[in-house]
Amino acid sequence: MSAPAPSPLAIVDAEPLPRQEEVLTDAALAFVAELHRRFTPRRDELLARRAERRAEIARTSSLDFLPETAAIRADDSWKVAPAPAALNDRRVEITGPTDRKMTINALNSGAKVWLADFEDASAPTWENVVLGQLNLTAAYTRTIDFTDERTGKSYALRPNEELATVVMRPRGWHLDERHLQVDGRPVPGALVDFGLYFFHNAQRLLDLGKGPYFYLPKTESHLEARLWNEVFVFAQDYVGIPQGTVRATVLIETITAAYEMEEILYELRDHASGLNAGRWDYLFSIVKNFRDGGAKFVLPDRNAVTMTAPFMRAYTELLVRTCHKRGAHAIGGMAAFIPSRRDAEVNKVAFEKVRADKDREAGDGFDGSWVAHPDLVPIAMESFDKVLGDKPNQKDRLREDVDVRAADLIAVDSLDAKPTYAGLVNAVQVGIRYIEAWLRGLGAVAIFNLMEDAATAEISRSQIWQWINAKVVLDNGEQVTAELARKVAAEELANIRAEIGDEAFAAGNWQQAHDLLLTVSLDEDYADFLTLPAYEQLKG
Repeated sequence: MSAPAPSPLAIVDAEPLPRQEEVLTDAALAFVAELHRRFTPRRDELLARRAERRAEIARTSSLDFLPETAAIRADDSWKVAPAPAALNDRRVEITGPTDRKMTINALNSGAKVWLADFEDASAPTWENVVLGQLNLTAAYTRTIDFTDERTGKSYALRPNEELATVVMRPRGWHLDERHLQVDGRPVPGALVDFGLYFFHNAQRLLDLGKGPYFYLPKTESHLEARLWNEVFVFAQDYVGIPQGTVRATVLIETITAAYEMEEILYELRDHASGLNAGRWDYLFSIVKNFRDGGAKFVLPDRNAVTMTAPFMRAYTELLVRTCHKRGAHAIGGMAAFIPSRRDAEVNKVAFEKVRADKDREAGDGFDGSWVAHPDLVPIAMESFDKVLGDKPNQKDRLREDVDVRAADLIAVDSLDAKPTYAGLVNAVQVGIRYIEAWLRGLGAVAIFNLMEDAATAEISRSQIWQWINAKVVLDNGEQVTAELARKVAAEELANIRAEIGDEAFAAGNWQQAHDLLLTVSLDEDYADFLTLPAYEQLKG
């Protein structure tokens, strides 16, 4: 008797989208279904392991480098695979979602790399998931254009040799895609995003002299990196391209991953191209994991935690040393400022801060850095040009002067700053305004001249939760309580209504965003990710 045929991948509760048949082909869906069958069981085990590790951190309030992988760290002989030509110079990278306008602007921006984002800068509506894939393929076939209906301005791609190299970021392991199911079970969003992109574009990118390059978000351990490596090995064989064609840059944006940087590179060594230092998610991860660790783990206002804080310096310097020891690129953090079209003085002050930040990163040995807006590309480029000159990177700077101990990475109390009432207000303001836009399908949102994404909302709600539970007393003498958070949130909601008017307020998701922020900020049972309950409320 023959074995039953595997169940097909089903599209569930999704309105048909224009040209979706170009993305959701039978062959592409069969590939995604195969990824799901092979790798989702291990994904589930690793998510359970995250919970076990968090429980251990709650018990000990400490973390250390892993004794069981000490031999990997001590072995100086191994290196990651050499960078392909298209990824050897990464001195400026621009980030953003994959809508048509952003796709063209990012590719044309003058940056060396575009992080094409299906993760924190993209709310995962079905439209964003599918049409984002369509836009990337259209960019590679040069069939993409865009005309702004409001201004009449048209956008088109520059010549291929002037375009940024795309590094695509799929969703993290914890997020599912409810619109694609096998046997009634949703497929992990990571496998949907990776699978559709890789299947349609891997060979096409090779023909263009580039390749399928990825940023891997929210990684918490080297075992999660190992799973990605297994996905890459299988995928390359499946479509018939050489092993080692894929290149992955891992975001070290969780506190547990900071203790496993070398092991993460080792697991991905044939496919690794670097590590990135992501600030907001990293802080969110510290709060999440040490949220019941007492006063010594309480973070001050998020904007007071700069990359010069001692525990952040330890993290970034260890990242540079680790990458260069293993032949990988070290990529710095985000310059999130959005230039004002009305206030030249605001721009002047902000540009100086961006320049100082990028000068510091280039001086510390980073090989490149992130910006959120095309106007910041020349500023960041100048900082790295001064240090790199004609060299594509500075991987030869081994930073052997860096000596980071386990305790240095979690020395949060080494920062001389305290939570303030203004910081609480800002957390509530940004949280409500970001979540409201996210519920409308926008993942990258300009708020108070900063480009915010889901990581911003995570640190905002996590700090509110932490300050309440740690009984923090603010600079004005008030203790942070659930009642105070509700009062500030109600005031912000009223301010928004006054700012935009009753009609626009009613047309938005403001009350829903307010309620969701308070739920994830006040619930005793801390939600692992804001985007999990938010996804249940996301339409489309």
